[in-house]
Amino acid sequence: MSSPIVCEGLSKRFQRVLAVDRLNLEVPQGSIYALVGPNGAGKTTLIKMLVNVLKPTGGHAQVLGVDSRRLSPREFGLIGYVSENQELPEWMTVDYLMAYLRPFYSTWDQALADELIRDLDLPRGRKLGHLSRGMKMKAALASSLAYRPQLILLDEPFSGLDPLVRDEFIQGLLTRAASATIFVSSHGLHEVESFVSHVGYLDTGRIQFSE
Repeated sequence: MSSPIVCEGLSKRFQRVLAVDRLNLEVPQGSIYALVGPNGAGKTTLIKMLVNVLKPTGGHAQVLGVDSRRLSPREFGLIGYVSENQELPEWMTVDYLMAYLRPFYSTWDQALADELIRDLDLPRGRKLGHLSRGMKMKAALASSLAYRPQLILLDEPFSGLDPLVRDEFIQGLLTRAASATIFVSSHGLHEVESFVSHVGYLDTGRIQFSE
């Protein structure tokens, strides 16, 4: 497969604000790529364009070899997504969430789902609304890894997590997604420097370097 993420001249303008400015980026297959930058740099806007939540106002992006504006259910079934602002149905229990999601993914691996719940120490019968922020993030991670996605997008997943929960999150990610490409945004290099293979720095909507 070619690079899972390729952006060429990608831009997004909100009235007078140019959130992403002619961005060029290529994320290699099998890499763990960290996009680092301050709050407001354009990281979340970029990720939302990659999954067709936002339409670019210039340039284009390819995700898994497909124009991001034309992603089909097949491609979405190959993408895992976890965001710091991700909303989960708080009335569902952990077990109910996993059972609810299972029919949507042909590659769902129930044995892996059970393993993730156990290893991340998630309380199966507790409602999501009663979980701590750290537990909610781990539940979101488990639900995004159980169908073995090829590309995993993580938007500021460590924000507000204590170091122990962050380490458990990272360990769960690395041991269960060894064959996937991982694209993670963060405002602090210290959160990701221990496990990423590539890093890019985004500021004012532009990539300042990518190595």
